[in-house]
Amino acid sequence: MPHADRDESVDAGKSILITGAASGIGLATAHLFARRGWLVGAIDVNATALQALGDALGPERIFVRALDVTDRPALLGVVEAFAARTGGRLDLLFANAGIDAKGRFDAMPWERVVGVIGVNLLGTLSVVHAALPLLKATPGSLCLSTASASAIFGTANMAVYSASKHAIRGFTEALAVELAPSGVRAADLLPGIIDTGMLDPAQKAALPTTGMLRVLSAEAVAEVVLDAYHGDKLHWYVPEELAAYDVEVTTRPEGARDRRIAGGI
Repeated sequence: MPHADRDESVDAGKSILITGAASGIGLATAHLFARRGWLVGAIDVNATALQALGDALGPERIFVRALDVTDRPALLGVVEAFAARTGGRLDLLFANAGIDAKGRFDAMPWERVVGVIGVNLLGTLSVVHAALPLLKATPGSLCLSTASASAIFGTANMAVYSASKHAIRGFTEALAVELAPSGVRAADLLPGIIDTGMLDPAQKAALPTTGMLRVLSAEAVAEVVLDAYHGDKLHWYVPEELAAYDVEVTTRPEGARDRRIAGGI
């Protein structure tokens, strides 16, 4: 829900850099933060959709660059250009770019496996590595990455995606400790079922309207991104009911495995 009670003036003049900014969670986050007076740096591989975002928000509120996050030289150039725009500061890095890959692992072309790991894991590590000098130069900064509920318990027929998101979770936990002496916070999002292009319409129609498996909007996740900047939690569950599920499956993963084999959750 929107935080109508929060003073928007406290965020004016801050900057956020978002990967995967042209659709879904990234797009909703770009719009929310721009409305709150942040300078939004938007990175995405979809140049057309990214240009539409730039046109909607206007050049004073947004910095857009089309690139593939796996292209390290191009990414370094974009981060350098964004630093020139912000005076070498970055309040919030939102490493959000990701792709899915549905299907049985043994039937998946190896090139698809490499592609998912390249974008979801190596792309995230690359943008974090490139942006850390800006984060360290900015008091109170946050390095936020998009993991997934698939990082709580792996999702069958999305094994490679699950692997990449478990890796993001582990990376975030380690980074939170490493960066603490420099004053940079690290956290991740663990969204459940979100109404984005990754959600199959037939699957959406069959989902419940309440509970942890209910479909949430990308805008709801964007609000949690804002909460994360102003908060101090390590893992941000969307919806919050996923936190209890995380405790349950960590305590007895065999129960989660057996229920899923039987067709449950």
